[in-house]
Amino acid sequence: MPSYEALSALLDPDSTVLLTVECQQGVVGPDSALPELAEEARSSGALANVARLVAGAHGSGVQVVHAVAERRPDGRGASRNARLFRAAERLPVRQLSGTAAVRLAPPIEAAEEDLVVRRLHGLSPLAGTDLGALLRNLGCRTLVVTGVSANVAVPNTVFDAVNLGHTAVVPGDAIAGVPAEYTPAMIRHTLALVATVATTDEVLSCFTRPRRRS
Repeated sequence: MPSYEALSALLDPDSTVLLTVECQQGVVGPDSALPELAEEARSSGALANVARLVAGAHGSGVQVVHAVAERRPDGRGASRNARLFRAAERLPVRQLSGTAAVRLAPPIEAAEEDLVVRRLHGLSPLAGTDLGALLRNLGCRTLVVTGVSANVAVPNTVFDAVNLGHTAVVPGDAIAGVPAEYTPAMIRHTLALVATVATTDEVLSCFTRPRRRS
């Protein structure tokens, strides 16, 4: 784990963005298309920790961005070049634009100043979306990545962020994947090589630190 001083230096509110990945009702809500993932996100406390981080970011002036995966009812523009995408087309709950499935899942509460980036294709909220430009315009140096899944979208997001020159911070208890034992293995053997891994409490302690006087 990083020292408080090292983590605090990374999490300057003026250059930090908190990103939630696919924390939507159709993915981690009670009526999820992926009930095993939804159950893990909730029972592990990961979703509750995402909500805590979002609330902490709101209170400290850290910009929050919510990345949502969705598709049009006619499927136009959707990716079909992997088994994952083709399987998603057959799920009983589909992440259709404008439906409850693509709304943020409780207990996460959005604020007026939050940004929402929606994607119709691919595996990462940073690949071929507006998010990269938004992060540049926001002056983002450090991207805090939370959400699901540790299997696919979260590592894709971390890799893309690092490739774009951002420093990635991953609160390990605010991401989830399946099976349960996969997430700590992914963190230890992969994400820890390219990101700063911390806990929700450690990140929040930096969010709530006293501001320096100019």
